[in-house]
Amino acid sequence: MAYAPDPSALDTSTEQALAMPDWARDHTEALIGIPLRIVLIVIGVALVRVLAKRAITRVVQRILEPAGPAREPARRSGRGPAVLHRDRSRVRERREQRAKTIGSVLSSIVSIVLFAVAVALVLDQVGIALGPLLASAGVVGLAIGFGAQSLVADYLSGMLIMIEDQYGVGDSVDLGEAVGDVEHVGLRLTHVRDLNGGLWHIRNGEIARVRNDSQEWARAVLDVAVAYDSDLDEVYRVLEEAGRSLRENPAFTGVLLEEPSVWGVQSLDADAVVVRLAVKTVPLQQWSVTRELRRRVKEALDAAGIDIPFPQRTLWLRKEDDADSAPSLLR
Repeated sequence: MAYAPDPSALDTSTEQALAMPDWARDHTEALIGIPLRIVLIVIGVALVRVLAKRAITRVVQRILEPAGPAREPARRSGRGPAVLHRDRSRVRERREQRAKTIGSVLSSIVSIVLFAVAVALVLDQVGIALGPLLASAGVVGLAIGFGAQSLVADYLSGMLIMIEDQYGVGDSVDLGEAVGDVEHVGLRLTHVRDLNGGLWHIRNGEIARVRNDSQEWARAVLDVAVAYDSDLDEVYRVLEEAGRSLRENPAFTGVLLEEPSVWGVQSLDADAVVVRLAVKTVPLQQWSVTRELRRRVKEALDAAGIDIPFPQRTLWLRKEDDADSAPSLLR
């Protein structure tokens, strides 16, 4: 008699053969679920970072982009094409540097925040407690903060300098001991080239005040000393004619923003009356205008016969005979 297998027993053995092993069933979450969630977290953070960087770049460029009416005064001032081209190139360079620096800083901050969030989420998936790690990180961050206060102040000051546009590359500034042209503006340091060619490295956190001679407009001021017996009305007329001749000079077309004006008597010195002459100029041209104006004023005063006095002193010389005849109390 042939043996016939039981169909129910065959189905049971087949299910057991096809069933997942106990160890695989027990570790399914660890082998598939957790790695899959970690991959999704990394992809999500990377996608958010890319979108955030694009948004930051657009926002920074839109904020730093000059408005249309801001360029109108430059066109109404009568500046020449070369001056306008130079000004626009300098403004464009400053704007690009500010946008690039501020955008990179904000992008770095977003990247650090997203990285911290991703690490926290991954550690939570792995099952590591975040409480002790956060407490340790807080203690370490506090210690670093106390030790790097000056560094933090430098970076914050650098950010404010760029956001507020206090100065930029190509500007002529006075930062205290450092006076000259700005060659580089970073988050931590500012590089200034002085008149003698020396390069100053100034920490942004140490800059207490800034004088910028390159924004919007400047003024050439000339103090002219004349003799006390001079006719001030004639002096005013000569100075105004000298300033008018400079205004009409083609070499200074677009440099002077207004007619030179005589402000009047500035002071009464021991040897002369000081009269002030001033004119508004484009940025960084006030020194060349002052030098040329000084030359023209000198020639005009000489032609008009107006003396430019020099310091005079009266000396009393006593002879030996006078000294011998002096009273004994004075000897």
